Amino acid sequence: MLKQIDFNKLPITEIVNEIIYTAAQAGASDIHFDPSEKNIKVRFRIDGILIDYTIIPENIRKNLIARLKIISGMDITESRLPQDGAIKTMIKDINLDMRVSSLPTNEGEKIVIRILDYSSSLNGLESLGFSPKNLIKMKELIKEPNGIILVTGATGSGKSTTVYSLLQLLNTPKVNLVTVEDPVEMNIDGINQIQVNSEIGLTFANVLRSILRQDPDIIMIGEIRDDETAKIAVRASITGHLVLSTLHTNNALNTIERLRDMDVETYLLASSLNGIVSQKLARRICPHCMKKRPAIEYEKKLIKANLGIDITELAYAEGCDKCVGGYKGRIAIHEVLVINQEIRDAIANGVPKEELRKLVYTNDTTTLLQDGLQKVIQNITTIEEILRLVELDDESTKIVLKQEEKNNINISNKITNNNQPKDISSDMEMLDI
Repeated sequence: MLKQIDFNKLPITEIVNEIIYTAAQAGASDIHFDPSEKNIKVRFRIDGILIDYTIIPENIRKNLIARLKIISGMDITESRLPQDGAIKTMIKDINLDMRVSSLPTNEGEKIVIRILDYSSSLNGLESLGFSPKNLIKMKELIKEPNGIILVTGATGSGKSTTVYSLLQLLNTPKVNLVTVEDPVEMNIDGINQIQVNSEIGLTFANVLRSILRQDPDIIMIGEIRDDETAKIAVRASITGHLVLSTLHTNNALNTIERLRDMDVETYLLASSLNGIVSQKLARRICPHCMKKRPAIEYEKKLIKANLGIDITELAYAEGCDKCVGGYKGRIAIHEVLVINQEIRDAIANGVPKEELRKLVYTNDTTTLLQDGLQKVIQNITTIEEILRLVELDDESTKIVLKQEEKNNINISNKITNNNQPKDISSDMEMLDI
């Protein structure tokens, strides 16, 4: 249970500190201050799920918003336009680095605080949940002297953590490593990091052109957002530079299609692309309340078809005072594609998506679904969590399920007793405070 706040006894500075401290202790990645007509609802995003925390009463809502804007360096007199800010401070025993965003709504300003956690990046690539096979692929990819390595996934899927872990390995005195970011999320000694500023024309594309005159060995681009950035990144890679970047796509095949849509010349794309790392974050099953249950026929068939393994039982958790809905913490599931000559030729020749799929998803590539199911049978996460993240008709899925088999997911998402799977929707339940 999260600690409650006595709004009548504490000054506004301590109320703000207590909210942030409680969120950090609970492992929250974001704090949402949602305005309504008479109050503000505070919610924490813990392991990817928003949880209600408390209600800020009307008599202190203005002071609370003002305090948040002051400590994050925003203009407290401006409430009509969006603003961005940052907070670096120590509250009690926790050193915090946060990004703050305000957005005007019809009920007042909504504030969201992102709590940055660099511990995973600092712990190295081995701590990010890569399977032994995928970890070997990753270490081989960064040995290439030139080319592009892309880390892809949705917002909040841990792309930056993976990229920073790669930078830690690549950062040696023998190389000139330059990054272009928006914003610079983590300062690393030995790396030249550049913060873009579109208001003065310091865009990704403009910075990249200048970087190429700075004798770089390795370039990290925070995100490929447009055609121009994609083209410059590709040209940088084929002129002897190793380029790391991120892209918002779901899997390796969609990433190739997206780059094609960005109007990058196919022959350049084919020769420059080294590898694609697609990832999503799955919630870890709570070890304190984990139990086993019999697997239903649908789950047995799914795991057998994708992993070739026969299972009789699976893990689940009902929830306890040490977790949220049976989950505590998150782990990444990965799809690592190493571009071989056959795939390069297919990209260069502009083969249709269906043919490209057959080349991308061979026995050498572990799909997101397969990697997730491997973590299920290792009791790291639940099958319900993997099915929530990965579409069953995803192009990377090896088997085609009949409609009646897909409907069986409704069976595996309900819990009626200790011998049945847990309902996914129950993970959305709010903490009792």
